[in-house]
Amino acid sequence: MARIAPLGLRTRLIAAFLLVAAISAVSTAALTYQQARNAVLKQSQDTAVSTLRDLVESQSVTLPMDQPQLQRIVSELGKRGKPHPWTVFAEYGSLRASSFGDPVSTVVTDQLRRQVGKNPHGAFQRVVDDSGAPFVAVGMPAVFERQGVRRPTGLVVFATMPLVTERQTVEAMVEAAKQGAVPGLAIAVVPALLAARSVLRPVRDMRSAAEHLGRGRLDTRIEVRGADELAGLARTFNETAGALERSVSELREAETRARRFASDVSHELRTPLAGMLAVTEVLDEDAERLDPDTAAALRLISAETGKLAVLVEDLMEISRFDARAAELNLDDVDAAEAVRKSLERRHWDDERVVTDLPRQVRARLDPRRFDVVLANLVGNALRHGSAPVRVTVRTEPRPGGPRLLIEVADSGPGIAPEVLPHIFDRFFKADAARTRSAGSGLGLAITLENVRLHGGTLRAANGPAGGAVFTIDMPLEADA
Repeated sequence: MARIAPLGLRTRLIAAFLLVAAISAVSTAALTYQQARNAVLKQSQDTAVSTLRDLVESQSVTLPMDQPQLQRIVSELGKRGKPHPWTVFAEYGSLRASSFGDPVSTVVTDQLRRQVGKNPHGAFQRVVDDSGAPFVAVGMPAVFERQGVRRPTGLVVFATMPLVTERQTVEAMVEAAKQGAVPGLAIAVVPALLAARSVLRPVRDMRSAAEHLGRGRLDTRIEVRGADELAGLARTFNETAGALERSVSELREAETRARRFASDVSHELRTPLAGMLAVTEVLDEDAERLDPDTAAALRLISAETGKLAVLVEDLMEISRFDARAAELNLDDVDAAEAVRKSLERRHWDDERVVTDLPRQVRARLDPRRFDVVLANLVGNALRHGSAPVRVTVRTEPRPGGPRLLIEVADSGPGIAPEVLPHIFDRFFKADAARTRSAGSGLGLAITLENVRLHGGTLRAANGPAGGAVFTIDMPLEADA
């Protein structure tokens, strides 16, 4: 199912503004309509009730009444309807009379009769007949006063007056409200656009500034306009950007100093270490002629000097990567032959390392750096994993060009899950207690940098059957 794209902030602001305007217009129109409707109907029904009461009270009634007298009363009352012509019905006992037509009205309800019987001052009721036309029905009892007490005569007069004019008036008000709502909403679009623009301008400025910050332009600032919440947000953004710029500047300076320090120290140690290595090699040759304690101390010094020399070389290499000074010296090589030579050079061409090398796989790469990558991965597998170590070379077609894939898998217990995210970190060692080891903690970091220099990636994982698996994915033809 296709997902509907979310509406933009501008659209939502305008929609919200128009929704509020529409709700306000509808609410105002509804309240106005209700009040006006009630006022119109109240005026008509009050006039009808008052008129009928006055007319009934002005009639002379002779009791008991007969049919001619009852007809005379309704005929006279039927001619004097206000505010509109009405039809008058009268009931006296079993006698019925009407000023027009049928003496029984469908508009006069039993409920109205009961209300009139309880109220000597009369009652009224708004009714809709079978055809849907609105009426007001007024019932008024004829009473006489005796000794200050109003007593019913038994005569009840009903007047039914159509409210067609009032309904037309109310419908005209509704139509006017409808006609006025559409232009009102159309006019409301203008302030909605202005409001959306005033809100979205600083938002767009902030978005653009955030994009510039993301690209590394830490000197980006936003112009602060006004003193509202958005202006406060802009000031906070500027303060945050300034603090970030200062922090990044300090970090960069500290990183530059650290790199320069490592490079300078490595360079300064290189010459004395070369001399120390030469001396220890000479002393190693005469170690057998020395007493055992002196020979053991000499071999320890020689081994530690060798480790220090390796660490210095690794630091020099890392410094070149950090300074972007590392370069590729590309050459066309046979990938399988390069792997064999690297293993033979370190005497790993025995049963400890098993290879799966295809023939005639030509690759353009830096032979020296490729040798360092393979030596670090296989040496790491033999040192921290378990033999046999399997080295597999294959190619794979990709849309961007063919790729060279090399897998180095050992038969050890694998890499702990908490170690995997840090396996290529500098000076990281899986065993924190193993502070003294043959490795410097820079081998895999240097390996990763060499692979990246070739335009490739290096991944570490655990194989399905156990053991660590390192996968090199690089183009067959590296770009210098």
